[in-house]
Amino acid sequence: MQRRKSKKQAEKLRLIYDRLLDHFGPRGWWPAETDWEVVVGAILTQNVAWRNVVQAIDNLRGAGLLELERMRQASEEELAVLIVPTRFYQVKARKLKRFVSYLVENYDGDLYRLLDQPWAKLRGELLSLWGLGPETVDSILLYAGRHPVFVVDAYTRRIFSRLRLLPEDAGYQEMQDFFMLHLRGSEEIYNEYHALIDGLGNRVCLSKKPRCGECPLREMCGEDRNGAGT
Repeated sequence: MQRRKSKKQAEKLRLIYDRLLDHFGPRGWWPAETDWEVVVGAILTQNVAWRNVVQAIDNLRGAGLLELERMRQASEEELAVLIVPTRFYQVKARKLKRFVSYLVENYDGDLYRLLDQPWAKLRGELLSLWGLGPETVDSILLYAGRHPVFVVDAYTRRIFSRLRLLPEDAGYQEMQDFFMLHLRGSEEIYNEYHALIDGLGNRVCLSKKPRCGECPLREMCGEDRNGAGT
């Protein structure tokens, strides 16, 4: 019985993935020129829209401080001024400096020496660092380290609770376990799936006034506000 249920969950997750991919097309996420830029973006994107992160990264690049060594030499105050668009910029400047210091002190500033470790060990190590939560760490693992780890966020909870696949109060680990148990995929699939979920949550499945009529998952959703849900 449990195996049959698990199989159905896996089939439904794959169907959702296919419909989102047909609707949005490949999203090419994470948008960055280097893996170090991915790490910086993952730290800056906490509690803020991605467009603000883009502006902050452009500011860092324009000031020549997007490179790891230049960031190490810069003060927190210098970084904070440049990343103001990301909110909580003083705290985030401190997080960037702490991460850079850790990388330099423990890996001689070599990002790939850090990222090339087994993902479970690496995840535990990164979670032990000040200021890095599960979503930030898993984004670094998936998008910079290319480890097969599924990233979840508030969009995931909103969409999949409306689809009746997760409870509304599901925690991070519960959501991640659900996907990694039923969707045994590659890094490429986890990458694309998370990007598609965020695309739907950002553009269509809004927290207030969702655009159900535009949703490619409309007929599968228990909360279709336009009356087509099951």
